[in-house]
Amino acid sequence: MRNPFALECGEFKVSYKQDMALYKNVRVRRRVLLVMAFFILYPLLASNYYISLATLAAMAAIGAIGLNILTGYTGLISIGVGAFLGVGGYATALLTTKVGLSFWIAVPLAGLITAAVGAIFGIPSLRLKGLYLAMATLAAQVIILFLIVNWESLTNGTAGLIVQRPELFGFTFSSEISYYYLVLAVLTGTAVFTMNLFRTRVGRAFVAIRDRDLAAEVMGINLFRYKIYAFAISSFFIGIAGALMAHYSRVIGPEHYDIGVSIAYLAMILIGGLGSVIGSIFGAVFITLLPVVLREGIAFLSPWVPGLADHYAGIRELVFGLIIILFLIYEPEGLNKIWRNIKDYFKLWPFSYSKK
Repeated sequence: MRNPFALECGEFKVSYKQDMALYKNVRVRRRVLLVMAFFILYPLLASNYYISLATLAAMAAIGAIGLNILTGYTGLISIGVGAFLGVGGYATALLTTKVGLSFWIAVPLAGLITAAVGAIFGIPSLRLKGLYLAMATLAAQVIILFLIVNWESLTNGTAGLIVQRPELFGFTFSSEISYYYLVLAVLTGTAVFTMNLFRTRVGRAFVAIRDRDLAAEVMGINLFRYKIYAFAISSFFIGIAGALMAHYSRVIGPEHYDIGVSIAYLAMILIGGLGSVIGSIFGAVFITLLPVVLREGIAFLSPWVPGLADHYAGIRELVFGLIIILFLIYEPEGLNKIWRNIKDYFKLWPFSYSKK
């Protein structure tokens, strides 16, 4: 009989089924179920303000996972995320308001439209990489934003568009709680899909391209095809995130998709951890909550430092840049590595090995 107080000190697999399991062992599966139970019960414990923050973080996490598929797993840099969010947001807005489609059809279609646009802008990736590819994706950011602003007959220009909350069988997702559960379901599906993607031939090809594209090509991987796949799949999830944000905020405009948004999403995957689904979620939560924590800290210090609140925007940019630099220097693998260190410490606790 197994000792219930004994912790497993290794991962011993005796069958192909165990080797291919999504979760390594029962302990990991239980931990995931506990986390899911917490997030399901979260709206019962929190106010509408904190539920709205969780919803924003979850939508950002979907986009960050999409970007991580491209940048973290495939090694292709993109700084056009803001524009692709805009494609998703405007696509669902036009499909629901002008074409008259349901939210449940418009959002997947918005993801597919964004995937097609992402694939088009991914074509230069066959010839370009590194800084040059980053500049090509920056061009996508500029071109798409230019079209959004100047194609007024379609996008209404700088005035933007008004979008409604979704409905299902007469029920409107107008409350914070209902939209939170909707976004949580999409985030869960995105995370499960991405984790499984990198257990397939396509996902392993992405990783091979990231590690050494020439070696991957020698092994028979079609670089052009799989790089386009990476751009399309990544853009699909970014488009889904943009569509969900549009229906949540109900108003969209070009100012929501500027270059600052693209940099914020890059910061999410850098701080959270490249090539990691859980790191994408950590990074999205961190970047979403950072302005809130800063605002609370400045409000706390204002009685002792008069006028500090007037410099909130500057302080936010300063702290934002400083945190990115500190992570790059001291923990390049991000919050995901810190989380792994914590798990490793408690895995054999209190009998963990220590060097004397």
